Amino acid sequence: MTLESGTVTLEPDLVTRHPLTLAADPGRVIAKLFLPGEEGGEVHSRAAGIVARVLALTDGEVTGLVAALLDRFEPRHRDYQGTLARHAAIVAPRVRAPTELSPSRTLLLGACFTAEYAVEGAAVTNPSAVAHPDQSGLPAGALRLVLSLRAVGEGHLSSIGFAVGVIGPGPTVRLESRTGPLTTGLAVPVAWERGRLRALLADHGLDDEVTRSVLDALDALEGSPVGGDLEQAFARMPADLLRRPQAAGILAGIRSVAGTLRKVEFPADSALAQRVLWPTVASESQGMEDARFVRFTAPDGTVDYRATYTAYDGTDVAPRLLTSPNLRMFTTSPLTGQAARNKGMALFPRLVGGRHLALCRSDGETTGLTASEDGLVWEPFRPVHEPRATFELIQVGNCGSPIETSAGWLVLTHGVGPMRTYTVGAILLDLEDPSIVVAALPEPLLTPTATEAEGYVPNVVYSCGGLVHDGRLWLPYGIGDSRVSMASVPVEALLARMTPRA
Repeated sequence: MTLESGTVTLEPDLVTRHPLTLAADPGRVIAKLFLPGEEGGEVHSRAAGIVARVLALTDGEVTGLVAALLDRFEPRHRDYQGTLARHAAIVAPRVRAPTELSPSRTLLLGACFTAEYAVEGAAVTNPSAVAHPDQSGLPAGALRLVLSLRAVGEGHLSSIGFAVGVIGPGPTVRLESRTGPLTTGLAVPVAWERGRLRALLADHGLDDEVTRSVLDALDALEGSPVGGDLEQAFARMPADLLRRPQAAGILAGIRSVAGTLRKVEFPADSALAQRVLWPTVASESQGMEDARFVRFTAPDGTVDYRATYTAYDGTDVAPRLLTSPNLRMFTTSPLTGQAARNKGMALFPRLVGGRHLALCRSDGETTGLTASEDGLVWEPFRPVHEPRATFELIQVGNCGSPIETSAGWLVLTHGVGPMRTYTVGAILLDLEDPSIVVAALPEPLLTPTATEAEGYVPNVVYSCGGLVHDGRLWLPYGIGDSRVSMASVPVEALLARMTPRA
């Protein structure tokens, strides 16, 4: 492999860094379930003792405590009392019958098993940008956009948040207010399509006689969702299979995989910036990272929003898919196939050659191209752009979904060089055959400046996706994995700066 000449200090003078900073706001909090002791890995639950102490309080003590809680916390949370009631119900089995809790004591019990969590307590970073579904009330030449954000809180736990901005007319940008209580919406299981579940189980190594028996039973139980008839399928299994030593583990694995499809709905009256996509399945229990959103246009002209993001369970990472018709209702599902086994997948905004395409980095250091018939099961990747320039000595990957231009697919890249310095570059792929690199920017588009070098993770500028509006590429980017800013560049000038790839 031959490295191309380049430098991490040269940056095109055509880039405009806009005086905009979106910083982490520790006041953006959610009320999450809190089970004392579990956060420290204790073996025995402390819930019974807490319940007993709440029950021992006098009615007057309870009334005073609840009044203070509502005065302090209710303005900070949507449906605060409903949240406390739901958390109280989780530990209600520890209340000895026939004890009946008053409404106030129920709220107090719930508050003992609830904690505020600052979703941006540590950082906000790695944005992507798409056009907002609502473009009303704007002057000519302006575009309302949605910024997806990686919000990082205590324990480095990541969730997906949003901000709303307006670009234009001309080279101007502003952010709208992000005030108001946050909501994590309501997460519910979704019915599986039989063939999809079968493929996913096989991808998890579940292709044995026990699994086949369950799937056969599911096929026989037509007319009801998988989530509703899975237990019925288990009950139909032959007793001889259930007696196998491996059976219990296999059934647990099937149940776990079947629970990885989720739908999250947010209240219709919630603002987009108040919505937080919070981990709902085991594979993302330690974080949902780096969502790369794209506005996807189907062959029939219908449009929806899609994003790949990295699910992290504390040990392993895996890409997952978000789909949404309106950024209020989201379906999150696993991706399978050899290309869907690492971080940084980015979807193309439409079919190419009748197939779904995505960029990936399956080997950890090379930008590759993968294809899929359904957008869920992905083929092995083909290398497209390996580390070539000196600012890519360590690795190279994408900075979001390809952007279609008349000259080709514009792909923003991130290169990692010496001292783990992240820069943003660009390559151009052929419109008809995106496995062909037509041209590349010979130097970084963005390099950390002196004021951008410090942060939660030093020497990093990084984006999960930009968009083109009115002839300009608008690129939101994270700085030091701690805050977000915005840059823009005329598209034609950027393309003219690129050099053909031999």
